[in-house]
Amino acid sequence: MDCIFCGLIREGTASWVARGPVACAFTPLNLLAPGHTLVVPTLHYADVFETPPEALAAVTALVQRVAGAARNALDASGVNILSASGPGSEQSVPHLHFHVVPRWADDGLSTWPAGRSAHRVTGDAGARIAEALA
Repeated sequence: MDCIFCGLIREGTASWVARGPVACAFTPLNLLAPGHTLVVPTLHYADVFETPPEALAAVTALVQRVAGAARNALDASGVNILSASGPGSEQSVPHLHFHVVPRWADDGLSTWPAGRSAHRVTGDAGARIAEALA
């Protein structure tokens, strides 16, 4: 397997924000904003579907800590937390990751989708999901 994030973790060559046995955080090469940070599981899991609940909980706990630190250290007024899972989601690296992007009211950045999906399903999608969870 040739995963860029696994390579960074194995070699220790990332610009580290936090490192732990289950989750770690580092700055990406192409920053969307000052303080933009990637939070990933230390072990390789391709996406949210493959990640064990315990590892996902540790990763999201670190996401929360990084978001709070960004708000406090950079005087950010908010953060965007972005993630994509699976081939239909535009996931760029097949290793679960969350982007924590600090935001300010006047930063000129927009990360919210501008349109609506063209995909349609029959019936009530929310009810179908609720039934699948039951």
